[in-house]
Amino acid sequence: MQYTEIMVRYGELSTKGHNKKSFIDRLGDNVRHALHSFDQVKVHAQRDRLHVELNGADYDQVMDRLKLVFGIQNFSPSIRVEKSFDATAKAAAQMIEEQVDHPITFKVETRRSDHHFELDTFGMNNQLGGYLLAKFPDKLKVDVHHPDLTLRVEIRLNGIYLSSETIKGAGGMPVGTAGKGMMMMSGGIDSPVAAYLAMKRGVSLEMVHFYSPPYTSPQALAKAQQLTERLAKYSGNIRFIQVPFAEIQETVKEKVPEGYLMTVQRRMMLRLAAALMVKRHGLAIFNGESLGQVASQTMESMLAINDVTTYPVLRPVLSYDKTEIIKIAEQIGTYDLSILPYEDCCTVFTPPSPKTRPSVERARKYEQRLDIDGLMKRSLDGIKITNIHPGEDFLNQNEDVFAELL
Repeated sequence: MQYTEIMVRYGELSTKGHNKKSFIDRLGDNVRHALHSFDQVKVHAQRDRLHVELNGADYDQVMDRLKLVFGIQNFSPSIRVEKSFDATAKAAAQMIEEQVDHPITFKVETRRSDHHFELDTFGMNNQLGGYLLAKFPDKLKVDVHHPDLTLRVEIRLNGIYLSSETIKGAGGMPVGTAGKGMMMMSGGIDSPVAAYLAMKRGVSLEMVHFYSPPYTSPQALAKAQQLTERLAKYSGNIRFIQVPFAEIQETVKEKVPEGYLMTVQRRMMLRLAAALMVKRHGLAIFNGESLGQVASQTMESMLAINDVTTYPVLRPVLSYDKTEIIKIAEQIGTYDLSILPYEDCCTVFTPPSPKTRPSVERARKYEQRLDIDGLMKRSLDGIKITNIHPGEDFLNQNEDVFAELL
């Protein structure tokens, strides 16, 4: 069946009050962005539903894109017919023929916005249901409470729309409705999952990645960019900020006791992320810390690291265990990338015995040995910002170079 439209239903947006329109407008923009490669598709975001006019586009490909857009509860491919019972009955029969190959229960559910149409909702339900029962006596049986299939009929001013499938969406809130945040993006498993969960709550993220050539390889940077590409499928595009960090790590290693290397490095990272957040008009900093997972993620470590900023530092996976995080990573397609053996700057400079309960006072004392303002200025002066879109390939751009290093 050649569908003409996909009807999108809102999730949490239905609970919004006076600001509901701004949420719907944002979702409409996000859907248009997700479907930008389909030139013929038209998106109409209305108060109760969002309608995607296909105009001949491949509905399977369009639906694959829609499944990734946050703010959508579910959606249904629909076909439009002329406003008559005969046309409706013919299209409904074709749906049953194509989709039903064994006995099932069904019901007809009608909505009518054109109140001048000859049949009201009860009349359409009754008449169309009776027609289908008579046509498919061996396949269909009515169950209005828990049917296997619900045939939805919408009587609008420009025609009658029929649908019989309901496909689950990504849920959550439209990306951008909760403001902008800076995501401290490593190449590990946790931070991409934290980014995904933040975006699901409507946060528009910019990825902040610290890299330390020559201590970290080109693959490590490419891996973080490729992870960002995977996440960009949920928002259309994501800005990726490369922050040079080698000088800071060298200086910290030279002047700070080994047990506090990780604490002071992460304090510097957080300072840089906060500075970028202010400069780029963000509202919070996000990271992939999970409580107690490694030495730098104890509450004492978090207290010592957070000491450098008063801005919110949000941790979407704080209470998740590793198994739960891996499960989400596999679902969103980041796990296979995260486990590639390309080390980021956090791992190559990890001391053998980091402090698990560092002191705020000692961290401050050791930092007095550093030219913090100078180190930060040189790092921020060297940042590089790129806009990453779905479908871009970073790991294979230097495939020959990478192969030599394996």
